[in-house]
Amino acid sequence: MSGVNAIRSAFLDYFGKNGHEIVASGPLVPRNDPTLMFTNAGMVQFKNVFTGLETRPYLRAVTSQKCVRAGGKHNDLDNVGYTARHHTFFEMLGNFSFGDYFKDVAIELAWKLITREFGLDPEKLLVTVYHTDDQAADLWKKIAGLPDERIIRIPTSDNFWAMGDTGPCGPCSEIFYDHGEGIPGGPPGSPDEDGDRFIEIWNLVFMQYEQVTPDERIDLPRPSIDTGMGLERVAAVLQGVHDNYDIDLFRALIEASVEATGVAADGKHRASHRVIADHLRATSFLIADGVLPSNDGRGYVLRRIMRRAMRHAQLLGAREPLMWRLVPALVREMGQAYPELVRGEALITETLKLEESRFRNTLARGLGLLEEATGSLDAGARLDGETAFKLYDTYGFPLDLTQDALRQRDITVDVDGFNVAMERQKAEARANWAGSGEAATEVVWFSVKDKVGATEFLGYETEDAEGVVTALVRDGAQIDAAQTGEEVAIVVNQTPFYGQSGGQVGDTGMMKGEGFSVAISDTQKKGDGVFVHYGKVTSGTMKTGAVVEMQVDHARRTKLRANHSATHLLHEALRETLGTHIAQKGSLVAPDRLRFDFSHPKPIGPEELERVEDMSNAIVLQNSPVETHLMAVDDAIAKGAMALFGEKYGDEVRVVSMGTGISGEKAGKPYSIELCGGTHVRATGDIGLVHIVSEGAVSSGVRRIEALTGAAARHYLDEQEQRLKSAAATLKVAPAEVPARLESLLDERRRLERELAEAKKKLALGGGQAGGAESSSETVAGVGFMGRVVEGVSPKDLKPLADEGKKALGSGIVVFVGTSEDGKASVVVGVTEDLTGRFSAVDLVRKASEAIGGKGGGGRPDMAQAGGPDAAQAGAAIEAVKSAMDG
Repeated sequence: MSGVNAIRSAFLDYFGKNGHEIVASGPLVPRNDPTLMFTNAGMVQFKNVFTGLETRPYLRAVTSQKCVRAGGKHNDLDNVGYTARHHTFFEMLGNFSFGDYFKDVAIELAWKLITREFGLDPEKLLVTVYHTDDQAADLWKKIAGLPDERIIRIPTSDNFWAMGDTGPCGPCSEIFYDHGEGIPGGPPGSPDEDGDRFIEIWNLVFMQYEQVTPDERIDLPRPSIDTGMGLERVAAVLQGVHDNYDIDLFRALIEASVEATGVAADGKHRASHRVIADHLRATSFLIADGVLPSNDGRGYVLRRIMRRAMRHAQLLGAREPLMWRLVPALVREMGQAYPELVRGEALITETLKLEESRFRNTLARGLGLLEEATGSLDAGARLDGETAFKLYDTYGFPLDLTQDALRQRDITVDVDGFNVAMERQKAEARANWAGSGEAATEVVWFSVKDKVGATEFLGYETEDAEGVVTALVRDGAQIDAAQTGEEVAIVVNQTPFYGQSGGQVGDTGMMKGEGFSVAISDTQKKGDGVFVHYGKVTSGTMKTGAVVEMQVDHARRTKLRANHSATHLLHEALRETLGTHIAQKGSLVAPDRLRFDFSHPKPIGPEELERVEDMSNAIVLQNSPVETHLMAVDDAIAKGAMALFGEKYGDEVRVVSMGTGISGEKAGKPYSIELCGGTHVRATGDIGLVHIVSEGAVSSGVRRIEALTGAAARHYLDEQEQRLKSAAATLKVAPAEVPARLESLLDERRRLERELAEAKKKLALGGGQAGGAESSSETVAGVGFMGRVVEGVSPKDLKPLADEGKKALGSGIVVFVGTSEDGKASVVVGVTEDLTGRFSAVDLVRKASEAIGGKGGGGRPDMAQAGGPDAAQAGAAIEAVKSAMDG
């Protein structure tokens, strides 16, 4: 039972048998706490339950929560790989009581688990309690039989937990394991407590107070329990090792790294293998939960973790991208407990491979610059912050990677100097940071939910219904009535209006009751199933308790249905065309268009886009029924339904399937199967037509297509056809002949341009005189000279004229001044080779340039060119050259 997977299962099963609901891990991107970048503790998904804003159908819960600490105030990144217990990703085992049991049961459950189920020696265990928590101390004596010397009272905040400045809080009791006298360190509270002998394995938080103000604390009416046990730490204890990286899970990942690189796990590369094993977990789980590498927010933290691991892959001598090759080993170890790893394996692999391929160039350049900047530094020296910042700002080399690269040489970095240089970027990042998790739901909607319950949605089956107004809200507060002209948020016990979610925008329409009417401009889903209708009272007075008739804008909803269903077809067509790594990264389902964002590392070619469109329309033409089923989420995924990575689903989900596959593995099987709560067409034929109008990049690794359906697509194509017909009429050919006719006209134009250029050249050289170039020349300073002013000749064509003029003269100097309609002039001077020792085309053209108001000019001794703004002085430019030759 000492394997990580067995320990996790034993923990969950133990509490399950003791009346706890086994709840799946929440996503790493928190949904209910805007202060957190990542989920970092087991209680995060239950925060609103503890504060009383949310209720669950159970009073006891147990989880194995995936956590990340690599950004913000919880940042262990720098230490990972060099210590025994620091990780970026870890699992937190926890049991929770929401006003059910309290200290006595929590302590008894914990003690029985670790001593009976896990079999730990009670003599190796000691506990801490908050110094005033006599109740907990007495319970440890009574239940566990611990003597006073192994119940340590701690007076600091280490043993008193608070959710914030106000809110639930209470004392803690931590369980420590003694690894024995052979390891240095003292018990908690002693001067040597930071040693490794006594290791905390479990923290029991007793939420018994509410901090009302900084100076006032009251008892909670229903005290609660929140515990956290690090799975990696307890696994180390149960497996008889002192180092987390020696447990079976990490040994398997490190062995995969060793096999892939051929470098031993121990020795000088020990830390590198550990960094790679840890960061492989963090990056894979973050990608599976919908985070992709980017230059800000969560995506930047992910990129930092990835690049740190990739730097250590380089230290191991890996010549090709390494991380993606280790993903199968991780999936083997953790995929059964966390199926999102299995579902996301293709995307994880593709993302890691692409990122490492791109970073290798950055890494080589950055390490070269780092070596150059620090080559003269000795051990104990410090790299200046400006240089560290340059590596980051210019070459994408993160500070922690610079620090890690210098660690082996015992060189530090001037972090304060780096931070000064980073201040502008930090300010910009703060401005761009929009919080974390989904936007925090306003507290008022939790109050409404508790008071009136969730809204029943009727819109799958109807667009018209009756209901009772259960709440009216304006400016964040509940009100009793809204008058004509006032804007108000309305909650009804049941509604046909769809609340915006999953990319589909909210419905609009009308509400009417006795003596009043309201125009609904938007519908949003708030809290846990509260549909909020935003509207303006157009007549009368709306009051809570009023009965209303509701009517969704049918035409608008029809377009939304078609666009949403088309999004599903495009999603599957993209997967079939480009690969199963395609995963939805966002969408917009509006009445006039649809937008679909997806993970893909490069642009999509025209032929691929055409295939995606053709496949989608083939399913449209089947006119097959669109079927929806309610089933358990695991059953839905087992049937092949696609789920959005990082999305939290309930026990029961809607599965939307449409179409029948035509070829390949999908042949004869349902074409598109997705978990979706949106509204859809009754049959694929209702979509009418799907037409992709654009494709492009949104961010690194994310592409976007926009498309039209039905009437909008037909109108768009009609407009294109009208343009084609108009062009055909102008060209006096059939529409089908337009491309050939345009090509013919372009060929004709190119021929005429060549002929015109040739005619201009002849005209310029001969000036219309019978003798041609010879008769238009003269002698200046004893050499042949030709000077001409030409119109309509582009500056780039003057040099060829000069070359022709030099050939015609045989020996001499030619000057051509071209004038344009905007009053500007260009001049070219050519000197035959036999005269370049006497005359320089560069010197002569500068004289000509001065005459036309220009400045300078340049070229070679035999050919030079210049320009100026005064074409009226073109003749003077030629005279200026003559004067320079005589001078």
